[in-house]
Amino acid sequence: MTIVIAIDGTFASGKGTLAKKLAASFGFAYLDTGKLYRAVGLRALDSKTDFNDGRKLARLAKKFTPKELNNPILKSGSVGSAASKVAVHSEVRAALYDFQRNFAAQSGTKYKGAVLDGRDIGTVICPDAEVKLFVDAKPEVRAERRLKELLSYGENVSLEAVTADLIERDHRDQNRDEAPLKPDVNAHLLDTTNLSIDAAFMQARALIEIILQQK
Repeated sequence: MTIVIAIDGTFASGKGTLAKKLAASFGFAYLDTGKLYRAVGLRALDSKTDFNDGRKLARLAKKFTPKELNNPILKSGSVGSAASKVAVHSEVRAALYDFQRNFAAQSGTKYKGAVLDGRDIGTVICPDAEVKLFVDAKPEVRAERRLKELLSYGENVSLEAVTADLIERDHRDQNRDEAPLKPDVNAHLLDTTNLSIDAAFMQARALIEIILQQK
């Protein structure tokens, strides 16, 4: 049986870094599902596809290949914003659904399990996951973290701009019709506002170990 850890949460809450560390610690495969939407967003930007045209965006999503996940430009602020815009479309989410499901199901052939992080892993992609975490932090803390990240990439951006983008993305993620961002009823909440990544990792790992021992 493949053990699946589903990690959802708000933008810049630290869920990606946490998920990656947990996967390495447990020896599990790791998938940052947000990168799938970023790859589609990048395709949309490059092809100047209308972000309101779900059908055209879905056609771009169907052309997605795993090697695109390694493109460093996916980390940029503009691509992140584009990802949030394409993710509202049910057609795009449907086009990427099987890839995510298959990753979770087939990781057991090489790994002990899988860790997936995103916005709807515990609610839609892997509703039967053995462990579900929902990671969040106060908006001002998340904005500071994202600013530091973007500056490290060499982007010229202000805290005000980052904060505005974060608020817009939160609203879009939480209010979209298709798979809105929300904690699953069985998810364990992890507030990283006052936690370092190492402290968050230790809390999450301890919780996961307890849950898995009970299975």
